[in-house]
Amino acid sequence: MRVVLAEDLFLLRDGLVRLLEAHDFEIAAAVETGPELTRALAELKPDVAVVDVRLPPTLTDEGLQCALQARRDRPGLPVLVLSQHVEQLYARELLADGSGGVGYLLKDRVFDAEQFVDAVRRVAAGGTAMDPQVIQQLLSRRAAEDRPLERLTPRELEVLELMAQGRTNAAIAGRLVVTERAIAKHTANIFAKLSLEVSDDDNRRVLAVLAYLDRGR
Repeated sequence: MRVVLAEDLFLLRDGLVRLLEAHDFEIAAAVETGPELTRALAELKPDVAVVDVRLPPTLTDEGLQCALQARRDRPGLPVLVLSQHVEQLYARELLADGSGGVGYLLKDRVFDAEQFVDAVRRVAAGGTAMDPQVIQQLLSRRAAEDRPLERLTPRELEVLELMAQGRTNAAIAGRLVVTERAIAKHTANIFAKLSLEVSDDDNRRVLAVLAYLDRGR
Protein backbone atom coordinates (compact mmCIF):
# COMPACT_ATOMS: atom_id res chain seq x y z
CA MET A 1 0.00 0.00 0.00
CA ARG A 2 1.57 3.27 -1.17
CA VAL A 3 1.43 6.30 1.10
CA VAL A 4 2.17 9.98 0.60
CA LEU A 5 2.97 11.56 3.96
CA ALA A 6 2.98 15.32 4.62
CA GLU A 7 4.31 16.62 7.95
CA ASP A 8 6.54 19.65 8.46
CA LEU A 9 8.14 18.52 11.74
CA PHE A 10 11.12 16.38 10.80
CA LEU A 11 11.17 14.15 13.88
CA LEU A 12 7.46 13.34 13.64
CA ARG A 13 7.66 12.83 9.88
CA ASP A 14 10.62 10.49 10.25
CA GLY A 15 8.89 8.60 13.05
CA LEU A 16 5.73 8.13 10.98
CA VAL A 17 7.76 6.91 8.02
CA ARG A 18 9.48 4.32 10.18
CA LEU A 19 6.21 3.25 11.80
CA LEU A 20 4.38 2.81 8.50
CA GLU A 21 7.27 0.99 6.86
CA ALA A 22 7.42 -1.37 9.84
CA HIS A 23 3.80 -2.29 9.09
CA ASP A 24 4.47 -3.02 5.39
CA PHE A 25 3.38 0.32 3.93
CA GLU A 26 5.40 1.74 1.06
CA ILE A 27 6.25 5.44 1.49
CA ALA A 28 5.90 6.90 -1.98
CA ALA A 29 6.89 10.35 -0.68
CA ALA A 30 7.39 12.13 2.65
CA VAL A 31 7.11 15.90 2.20
CA GLU A 32 6.99 18.97 4.41
CA THR A 33 5.23 21.72 2.43
CA GLY A 34 1.91 22.27 0.68
CA PRO A 35 3.35 22.64 -2.85
CA GLU A 36 5.37 19.43 -2.40
CA LEU A 37 2.23 17.64 -1.25
CA THR A 38 0.23 18.84 -4.25
CA ARG A 39 2.89 17.59 -6.66
CA ALA A 40 3.28 14.25 -4.89
CA LEU A 41 -0.45 13.54 -4.86
CA ALA A 42 -0.82 14.46 -8.54
CA GLU A 43 2.23 12.61 -9.81
CA LEU A 44 2.45 9.55 -7.56
CA LYS A 45 -1.26 8.72 -7.17
CA PRO A 46 -0.89 6.98 -3.79
CA ASP A 47 -3.34 4.57 -2.21
CA VAL A 48 -3.72 6.90 0.77
CA ALA A 49 -2.47 10.31 1.91
CA VAL A 50 -1.58 11.06 5.54
CA VAL A 51 -1.57 14.83 5.88
CA ASP A 52 -0.92 17.38 8.61
CA VAL A 53 -3.56 20.13 8.52
CA ARG A 54 -1.00 22.92 8.89
CA LEU A 55 1.89 22.96 6.42
CA PRO A 56 4.28 25.63 5.12
CA PRO A 57 4.22 28.10 3.59
CA THR A 58 1.06 29.43 5.27
CA LEU A 59 0.98 27.16 8.35
CA THR A 60 -2.80 27.63 8.47
CA ASP A 61 -4.79 24.94 6.68
CA GLU A 62 -2.44 24.38 3.74
CA GLY A 63 -2.31 20.60 4.13
CA LEU A 64 -6.06 20.23 4.38
CA GLN A 65 -6.72 22.41 1.33
CA CYS A 66 -4.16 20.48 -0.72
CA ALA A 67 -5.84 17.22 0.28
CA LEU A 68 -9.33 18.54 -0.52
CA GLN A 69 -8.18 19.73 -3.95
CA ALA A 70 -6.59 16.34 -4.60
CA ARG A 71 -9.92 14.67 -3.75
CA ARG A 72 -11.68 16.97 -6.19
CA ASP A 73 -9.15 16.09 -8.89
CA ARG A 74 -9.25 12.40 -7.99
CA PRO A 75 -12.62 11.63 -6.36
CA GLY A 76 -12.41 9.11 -3.57
CA LEU A 77 -8.69 9.61 -2.88
CA PRO A 78 -8.32 8.31 0.70
CA VAL A 79 -7.06 11.04 3.05
CA LEU A 80 -6.22 10.81 6.73
CA VAL A 81 -5.74 14.26 8.27
CA LEU A 82 -3.66 14.84 11.40
CA SER A 83 -4.19 17.87 13.62
CA GLN A 84 -2.79 19.17 16.88
CA HIS A 85 -6.21 20.31 18.07
CA VAL A 86 -9.85 19.67 17.23
CA GLU A 87 -10.81 22.04 14.42
CA GLN A 88 -14.53 21.57 13.77
CA LEU A 89 -14.50 23.48 10.48
CA TYR A 90 -11.71 21.28 9.12
CA ALA A 91 -13.55 18.10 10.04
CA ARG A 92 -16.73 19.34 8.36
CA GLU A 93 -14.83 20.26 5.19
CA LEU A 94 -13.24 16.84 5.07
CA LEU A 95 -16.62 15.11 5.31
CA ALA A 96 -18.45 17.51 3.04
CA ASP A 97 -18.41 15.48 -0.19
CA GLY A 98 -20.37 12.68 1.48
CA SER A 99 -17.99 9.90 0.44
CA GLY A 100 -15.79 7.63 2.49
CA GLY A 101 -12.04 7.24 2.53
CA VAL A 102 -11.50 10.04 5.05
CA GLY A 103 -10.13 10.32 8.55
CA TYR A 104 -9.31 12.98 11.13
CA LEU A 105 -7.03 12.12 14.03
CA LEU A 106 -5.42 14.20 16.72
CA LYS A 107 -1.64 13.91 16.64
CA ASP A 108 -1.60 12.41 20.12
CA ARG A 109 -3.31 9.39 18.58
CA VAL A 110 -0.25 8.51 16.46
CA PHE A 111 1.61 7.44 19.60
CA ASP A 112 -0.76 4.48 19.77
CA ALA A 113 0.86 2.63 16.88
CA GLU A 114 -1.83 -0.03 16.53
CA GLN A 115 -4.67 2.48 16.50
CA PHE A 116 -2.90 4.77 14.05
CA VAL A 117 -2.01 2.00 11.61
CA ASP A 118 -5.56 0.66 11.83
CA ALA A 119 -6.89 4.13 10.97
CA VAL A 120 -4.62 4.39 7.91
CA ARG A 121 -5.75 0.98 6.68
CA ARG A 122 -9.42 1.75 7.32
CA VAL A 123 -9.26 5.02 5.38
CA ALA A 124 -7.29 3.42 2.54
CA ALA A 125 -10.06 0.81 2.27
CA GLY A 126 -12.66 3.55 1.78
CA GLY A 127 -13.90 3.80 5.36
CA THR A 128 -13.82 6.60 7.90
CA ALA A 129 -11.60 7.03 10.94
CA MET A 130 -12.63 9.93 13.12
CA ASP A 131 -10.89 10.66 16.40
CA PRO A 132 -13.33 10.13 19.29
CA GLN A 133 -12.56 13.62 20.64
CA VAL A 134 -13.34 15.14 17.25
CA ILE A 135 -16.63 13.28 17.02
CA GLN A 136 -17.57 14.17 20.59
CA GLN A 137 -17.05 17.89 20.04
CA LEU A 138 -18.78 17.93 16.67
CA LEU A 139 -21.77 15.97 17.84
CA SER A 140 -22.07 17.82 21.13
CA ARG A 141 -22.21 21.13 19.33
CA ARG A 142 -24.81 20.02 16.82
CA ALA A 143 -26.82 18.11 19.40
CA ALA A 144 -27.49 21.41 21.12
CA GLU A 145 -28.53 23.09 17.84
CA ASP A 146 -30.37 20.48 15.79
CA ARG A 147 -34.02 19.78 16.53
CA PRO A 148 -34.09 16.66 14.28
CA LEU A 149 -31.52 15.04 16.52
CA GLU A 150 -34.04 14.99 19.32
CA ARG A 151 -35.78 12.20 17.41
CA LEU A 152 -32.88 9.86 18.12
CA THR A 153 -32.85 7.75 21.25
CA PRO A 154 -29.76 7.70 23.50
CA ARG A 155 -28.87 4.27 22.11
CA GLU A 156 -29.20 5.52 18.53
CA LEU A 157 -26.93 8.46 19.34
CA GLU A 158 -24.40 6.02 20.77
CA VAL A 159 -24.59 3.84 17.65
CA LEU A 160 -24.17 6.87 15.40
CA GLU A 161 -21.09 8.05 17.25
CA LEU A 162 -19.46 4.62 16.87
CA MET A 163 -20.56 4.53 13.24
CA ALA A 164 -18.89 7.90 12.67
CA GLN A 165 -15.62 6.46 13.97
CA GLY A 166 -15.70 4.05 11.03
CA ARG A 167 -16.85 0.94 12.89
CA THR A 168 -18.84 -1.74 11.12
CA ASN A 169 -22.15 -3.00 12.44
CA ALA A 170 -20.37 -6.09 13.75
CA ALA A 171 -17.80 -3.97 15.58
CA ILE A 172 -20.50 -1.75 17.06
CA ALA A 173 -22.44 -4.79 18.21
CA GLY A 174 -19.33 -6.11 19.92
CA ARG A 175 -18.66 -2.78 21.61
CA LEU A 176 -22.22 -2.44 22.90
CA VAL A 177 -22.61 -6.15 23.67
CA VAL A 178 -25.74 -6.59 21.56
CA THR A 179 -26.54 -8.55 18.41
CA GLU A 180 -25.57 -7.34 14.97
CA ARG A 181 -29.24 -7.55 14.03
CA ALA A 182 -30.06 -5.05 16.78
CA ILE A 183 -27.44 -2.64 15.42
CA ALA A 184 -28.85 -3.00 11.91
CA LYS A 185 -32.25 -2.02 13.30
CA HIS A 186 -30.81 1.01 15.12
CA THR A 187 -28.96 2.05 11.96
CA ALA A 188 -32.12 1.83 9.87
CA ASN A 189 -33.94 3.96 12.46
CA ILE A 190 -31.16 6.57 12.40
CA PHE A 191 -31.32 6.84 8.60
CA ALA A 192 -35.10 7.14 8.68
CA LYS A 193 -35.16 9.78 11.42
CA LEU A 194 -32.49 11.83 9.62
CA SER A 195 -34.41 11.54 6.32
CA LEU A 196 -31.64 9.64 4.53
CA GLU A 197 -33.33 7.70 1.77
CA VAL A 198 -31.91 4.53 0.26
CA SER A 199 -29.45 5.32 -2.54
CA ASP A 200 -26.92 3.33 -4.53
CA ASP A 201 -24.68 6.36 -4.86
CA ASP A 202 -24.47 7.85 -1.38
CA ASN A 203 -22.67 6.51 1.66
CA ARG A 204 -25.48 6.94 4.18
CA ARG A 205 -23.14 6.34 7.09
CA VAL A 206 -21.14 9.42 6.17
CA LEU A 207 -24.31 11.37 5.37
CA ALA A 208 -25.64 10.49 8.82
CA VAL A 209 -22.58 12.16 10.34
CA LEU A 210 -23.09 15.15 8.05
CA ALA A 211 -26.66 15.38 9.30
CA TYR A 212 -25.15 16.10 12.73
CA LEU A 213 -22.62 18.55 11.43
CA ASP A 214 -24.45 20.56 8.80
CA ARG A 215 -28.10 20.92 9.75
CA GLY A 216 -29.02 24.29 11.16
CA ARG A 217 -25.96 26.02 9.68
